[in-house]
Amino acid sequence: MKTDTPTTVYLKDYTPPAYWIDRVDLDFDIAAGQTTVSATLAMRRNPAVAPQPLVLDGDELETLSVAVDGQNRAFSATPTKLSIDGLPDAFTLHTVVRINPDKNTCLSGLYRSKDGYFTQCEAHGFRRITWFLDRPDVMSTFTVTLHADKAQFPILLANGNPVASGDEADGRHWAKWEDPFKKPAYLFAIVAGKLDVLRDTFKTASGRDVQLAIYVEPGKLDQCPHAMDALKKSMKWDEQRFGLECDLDHYMIVAVGDFNMGAMENKGLNIFNTKYVLARPDVATDVDFENIDRVVAHEYFHNWTGNRVTCRDWFQLSLKEGLTVFRDQEFGADLHNRQTARIREVRGLRAAQFPEDAGPMAHPVRPSSYIEINNFYTATVYEKGAEVIRMIQTLIGRDGFRAGMDEYFRRHDGQAVTCDDFVAAMAAASGFDFTQFMRWYVQPGTPKVVADGYYDADSRSYTLTCTQSNARASDDAPYLIPIRVALFTEQGELITGSERTLQLTASTQSFVFNDIAAEPVPSLLRDFSAPVNLEFDYTPEQLPLLLAHENDPFNAWEAGQRLASTLILDAAAAIAAGHEPSWPESFVAACRRLLQTQAQRGAAFVAEALTLPGEGTLAEQLAQVDPDALHAARNALRRHLAEQLEGEFSGLYAALTVAEPYAPSAEQAGRRALRNVCLAYLLELDTDAARQMAYAQFKQADNMTDQFAALAALANVNAAVCPQREQALDEFYTRWKDEALVVDKWLVAQSTSRRPDTLATVKALTAHPAFDAGNPNKIYALIRSFGANLVRFNAADGAGYTFMADRILDLHDKNPQVASRLARCFDRWKKFDAGRQSHARVALERIRDHAGLSRDVFEVVDRALSA
Repeated sequence: MKTDTPTTVYLKDYTPPAYWIDRVDLDFDIAAGQTTVSATLAMRRNPAVAPQPLVLDGDELETLSVAVDGQNRAFSATPTKLSIDGLPDAFTLHTVVRINPDKNTCLSGLYRSKDGYFTQCEAHGFRRITWFLDRPDVMSTFTVTLHADKAQFPILLANGNPVASGDEADGRHWAKWEDPFKKPAYLFAIVAGKLDVLRDTFKTASGRDVQLAIYVEPGKLDQCPHAMDALKKSMKWDEQRFGLECDLDHYMIVAVGDFNMGAMENKGLNIFNTKYVLARPDVATDVDFENIDRVVAHEYFHNWTGNRVTCRDWFQLSLKEGLTVFRDQEFGADLHNRQTARIREVRGLRAAQFPEDAGPMAHPVRPSSYIEINNFYTATVYEKGAEVIRMIQTLIGRDGFRAGMDEYFRRHDGQAVTCDDFVAAMAAASGFDFTQFMRWYVQPGTPKVVADGYYDADSRSYTLTCTQSNARASDDAPYLIPIRVALFTEQGELITGSERTLQLTASTQSFVFNDIAAEPVPSLLRDFSAPVNLEFDYTPEQLPLLLAHENDPFNAWEAGQRLASTLILDAAAAIAAGHEPSWPESFVAACRRLLQTQAQRGAAFVAEALTLPGEGTLAEQLAQVDPDALHAARNALRRHLAEQLEGEFSGLYAALTVAEPYAPSAEQAGRRALRNVCLAYLLELDTDAARQMAYAQFKQADNMTDQFAALAALANVNAAVCPQREQALDEFYTRWKDEALVVDKWLVAQSTSRRPDTLATVKALTAHPAFDAGNPNKIYALIRSFGANLVRFNAADGAGYTFMADRILDLHDKNPQVASRLARCFDRWKKFDAGRQSHARVALERIRDHAGLSRDVFEVVDRALSA
């Protein structure tokens, strides 16, 4: 996993494989301390490629034998390549290797977890199992036989269908599985463990019965029904929305507590992080329930968009991920609350992807190069990739998009293809010319659109002029940007016929609206129709008008966010200059109207609208960030709202109590969300009454949503004396210490706290029994969450940087993927003052210069220093 001379891989250098692997037979002999893997590969030369030696990929393999057509064969090998020359056009290759999954701390390939053995093969994990052409454009059918101790590992699973099983000597047993579908090695999976199983069936639209199973650690079956329900709902939704039916006889999900990612779509045998499977009202929040719906759907949807049609190479990663994120977003919106789903998607995009687009790891949706592909499982590939797919649907309409999907599968089912192939299918089905649109796939950076409106009273026309630019792009060529717009009167009425989707195709372009009686208020980029930064010089009166009257929920929310952002940023500048901030009554009045209209507008929407922009999102609007001033300004506005609206917050907090039994429904979740927003504002008053209210909710809550909301709010209290805070933290851990996912919440509440002593708390927690430095979930909950704590991680003395560098160096060779994700916390170090930059540079250079640094971490750190 280490390299002194990292090699860059380029999209332009792609060549087809010199060999194909038609069939794969694998035999796993699993024993303590070692596993022997016998592989038989039916291979043939690719006639489209000039003859050359066979070169296979491997990593940490002990090679025991190599044979071709039954005869031992000479070979040459390095730690990562095995080469054989002089091969016939078609042959059978047999290799035997020994691996040690018990010591596989990177959790890639086959590894040991507490409940058994599991695999993670995307992107390059299969080469850690056996010698292979480990690339996504090599697709094979697999037959797998597993041998293991029956008492320790009674469950033996692989992709496909079970065909035989039996007992062996010495208390061992075996099971054989066959997968009828060709797949690349990254979709391979096996499991050998002691697990409980929840079974169900699903009848497809054509009348086939699919056997469903969810496997979890013993004792957790009561936390599985929601995931099973989500699976069946996603199967039904995909049939109805896209006409895609499950092609499998068996569909299995296995949950494991040690997993680098969220989940993995291995064909028919999905392996999930437990956090996206296990749920029960007392241990999971409304957000957890919704995330499980989305992630279960995401991995199921991959069965078609990723498995049946897969990526030609890893540069095309967004072909499957961006498309499938869009699909799971649409499923989640249909299942829950469409208006707030879109708001949360954009909030997340601006918090993670926009900074990425502006930072050292900026890359196109389809990257042109990489050192370590694991570093490109990013917000750009996933979330911006989904926005690109959404723009395609906006341009050609929902029916046109469905026709394009049908054409895509008609052309490419069973193939490994490119992003261009996908867009070409959309163009063929719709007749739309996507030539200019392809710029979204090949350029990094977030485009900026500056809009200006001019009203001509004599001609009763309104002209909207838009100018686009992208400072990170390699040239000045314009994008095709769909901009949904509408016009409102000054009284807040929608002007009939003004709703349009404009296609901005030039660097500067004007659009004329005729028969407009008076100067209108424009609503721009409705439903966030393109992932751009939009600038328009709204007057102080126009944004409150849109917040109050806009019928597009996203743009109503956006108006409030723009108002709040301006106030906070102005206040931060005042605080940095030693002045007190001032707050206009108009903003308080707008928030009061929101609270008064929650019954009409929906509690979920009002909760989102009252949530101020995050500090990280606000920081992106500044050339240089003073994190202390920004933090103080945002908190000052929260306190001001709490003081001015105390009565409204208190009254609504009492009125929104959910009396009926808990259900993760959109209506109940919205009520809980707004009630907990009210509670958090009331705690800004810094009164004992508010703390007692929060502690009472913590004690009395019959669900994790309300209990954790109270805990997180108390964890932020900075009063010198707040016994309720420590009582709640202690009681929460004592009650839930045996529920790993709930303990993760306890860690998050403390690592994201705004208290000045947060770093000291985090350091102490690294030695707490709750923290396991080998478990990615624990690392993300405690360490990475601290790295996202803008004011505490970016402390002026550099202590946060030093702490993070130490953690990265502790991890870089044990689990390079997790370590590189921690290194991303340094992405925006150059946005801070010279003193902070100096501390960050020291930390980054210490990491970069570490002997034997993993290439995953090297790429991130080197780009951060070089940007």
